[in-house]
Amino acid sequence: MHAGAFDQGAVAQRSDVLVFATPPLEEELEVTGPVTVQLWIASDAPDTDFTAKLIDVYPPSPDYPHGFAMNLTEGLLRVRYRDSWERPALMVPGEVHALTIELFPVANLFCGGHRLRLDISSSNFPHFDVNPNSGEPEGEWREPRIARNRVFVESARPLHILLPVIPPLDVVC
Repeated sequence: MHAGAFDQGAVAQRSDVLVFATPPLEEELEVTGPVTVQLWIASDAPDTDFTAKLIDVYPPSPDYPHGFAMNLTEGLLRVRYRDSWERPALMVPGEVHALTIELFPVANLFCGGHRLRLDISSSNFPHFDVNPNSGEPEGEWREPRIARNRVFVESARPLHILLPVIPPLDVVC
C-alpha cells in the first residue's frame, strides 16, 4: 500500500517481510529529511527488487485497541541498478552485494511510547512494478521466476537505516 494512513500491522506477520522494530520510545523523537537503508544481499536470480518501509507503530488506544502501524515512507531498488542507472548490471546468482535503498524524505515526530519499525521485502506491488526476477529486459519479460533472496544481518555485513534525527524542541505529543 501507499504511504499514509493504512494500517501496516498485518504486514509484520508475513513470512516474506523482515521486520525490525525498536522498543517503545521513552521520549519524543523527530526524524526530518532523507532516509536511507543499507543492506547486504544475495539472490539465486540475476535480478530482483528490495524494498524498505519506515513505519510509526502507535501503541494500543481506545480507537485502535491493537495499535496502529502507519507507513511513513518507502523506497525500492531494482538490483540491476545498484551501481548505476546508466549501466545496469545483472547479478551473478549467489554473489553478495551491498545495496543502498533511498526512501522518500520524511518529517515525523515519533511520540513517546511509539516504536520505529523497518520492513524489508522483495516486492511492494502494486505500488511499485513487478520484477520478473529473470534478468530479461524491462517491459519485455516472458519468463518470470521466483527469486530466493538472502539478507545478511551480521557484524561483517550490517543492515542499517540512516535517519536524520532533529534535536528535541519543546514539542509534546
